[in-house]
Amino acid sequence: MLPLLALDTLHASTFQVSLLTSLGWLPYLLFSLPAGILADRVDQRKLMIVCDLGRLLLILSVPLTALAGRLTLGYLYAVVGVSGVLTVAFTVAYRGQLPKLVHRTQLVDGNGKLGMCESLAELTGPGLGGVLVGAIGASRALFANVLTYALSALTLALMRVPQEPADAPAPPARVPFRAALREGFAFVRREPVLLKLLLCTSVSNFFVTAANAIAVTFMVRELHAPTSAVGLVFTVGSVGGLLAGALASRIAGRMGTARIIWVAMLAPGPLYFLMPLAAPGWGVLLYAIGLAALAANSTLFNVAALSYRQLVTPPALLSRVGAVYLWIAYGVIPLGSLFGGALATGAGLRPTLWICALGMWSAALFVVLSPLRTLRDVPAGRPVAA
Repeated sequence: MLPLLALDTLHASTFQVSLLTSLGWLPYLLFSLPAGILADRVDQRKLMIVCDLGRLLLILSVPLTALAGRLTLGYLYAVVGVSGVLTVAFTVAYRGQLPKLVHRTQLVDGNGKLGMCESLAELTGPGLGGVLVGAIGASRALFANVLTYALSALTLALMRVPQEPADAPAPPARVPFRAALREGFAFVRREPVLLKLLLCTSVSNFFVTAANAIAVTFMVRELHAPTSAVGLVFTVGSVGGLLAGALASRIAGRMGTARIIWVAMLAPGPLYFLMPLAAPGWGVLLYAIGLAALAANSTLFNVAALSYRQLVTPPALLSRVGAVYLWIAYGVIPLGSLFGGALATGAGLRPTLWICALGMWSAALFVVLSPLRTLRDVPAGRPVAA
């Protein structure tokens, strides 16, 4: 909703909207690594609750400031940046929760269900957001976001993590900050598949975010789509992720937990080129189909790749390894957003989308040309040798 607010209320330019998106992702580059160490040393559930409440207050301040007539782009940038810091800490803690709640053999199924829930939120959120923006305005529609953070904090407060058995080994002694960082990096470097997955995710994220940074602007200004149609496009696009999350465990079982990683990146690629082919009117649905293919790829790949990472990483290193991924794979996202905005300003919106579609598909090469290509299933509990 914030990009729509910037466009409709503050009349932001294409580059200013892309900068808003970039600031939301910049904290991953700046704070992921210390967040990983923090998450290893505190109660992760309580950390997530604090992050939710902080984001609730920040988002609540935006419509209140707008109603007072004092909203500026600078204030939006500040809210997005600080919220991004809290989101980084939340995400690092969140990635380490599932292995504590389910058995190792249930990780693919559990991650698939989480991916399905995320896709369901993406499916209903933009459509509802578009309706709310059209009905009551972009600033007032943000009150719905406030409610989602409140609900998240409440459900986390009600969640109970199983207690460690009395004979469980004592946690390792804390190591200094720099040594803790080195341990996470060293583990990723030693494990060849983890490194390939990291490179694949990073390249994909760069071009996906470049496209997303100009998506709303492209549909509003190039395709002349109304706000409700923009929300509908993102809603239809999320169907791919919803179906992929629901079927992830079944697909991985039939295709193989290793094979699905590179197939999920390679197969949907040609459909990405439907996004720059979108046209005014009903032609905007081509963009939705391309988004649906991208969402299916993202969900299947992330479920399988995250499950692999959780299987091969020692529990004591899980948050730090996850932080390394966030720092690099999410750290490129603000750069991708700036790239998309700058390239669209100079070369145009549609040519930029062509370049982004090609870039997203090219990320598949890292996992196609990896040890995963020769395997059907990931050997449970141990890394794949180079």
